[in-house]
Amino acid sequence: MKQVNIKIEKTARYFTLGELTNKTKNIWIVCHGYAQLGNHFLKWFQGFENEENFIVAPEALHRFYWKGFDGKVVASWMTKEDRLNDIEDYVNYLDHVTLKVLKGVDRDKVNLNVLGFSQGGSTVCRWVTQSSLKFDSLTLWAGAFPEDIDYFEKKKLFNSINLHLVIGDEDQFYTEERIEMQKQTLKDKNIDYTLIRFEGNHKVYLAPLNNLRQSLSV
Repeated sequence: MKQVNIKIEKTARYFTLGELTNKTKNIWIVCHGYAQLGNHFLKWFQGFENEENFIVAPEALHRFYWKGFDGKVVASWMTKEDRLNDIEDYVNYLDHVTLKVLKGVDRDKVNLNVLGFSQGGSTVCRWVTQSSLKFDSLTLWAGAFPEDIDYFEKKKLFNSINLHLVIGDEDQFYTEERIEMQKQTLKDKNIDYTLIRFEGNHKVYLAPLNNLRQSLSV
């Protein structure tokens, strides 16, 4: 048996919240978690958009039925099957979305902030390390660094980005032990970061979002 990979065109979609104008100061590229859709994920950011914040939610390229053969449709960034090609595809896809959004934008006046939630955290980590775009901040919200990144090689990059970890104190997927392990890993790699804790579970909430925005503006 021989595997053959080919490049094809594919129609993808992304969703936006707010208006991109000459008053915009922050563009947020936000990547959803496993088994979500871009438009449903973006609802968590309602109230965060204003004349300074424009929010973009790309949707992962792999959609499937959550239960069986019908019903709720969800999406995933990748699986373990043919994972390297999936990673290359979504890196190119996220670059393409971002360049489209940035068209006509004065980058000296606008911050490009990236936020990955849950599975989207690993997705955005791989993206920023493989992209040629310049990012101003990287936030992992209830997400983790993937083990396939060479942290020593990318340490300078991570330390050039305003890195934040945001985790709820009732997150069912993030134990305190796991949080401490991630903190120790970053300490061992000499990577600077800011940790934001909040009251809540595995979800994006408006109050810690505003705390994140304030932290990034300091």
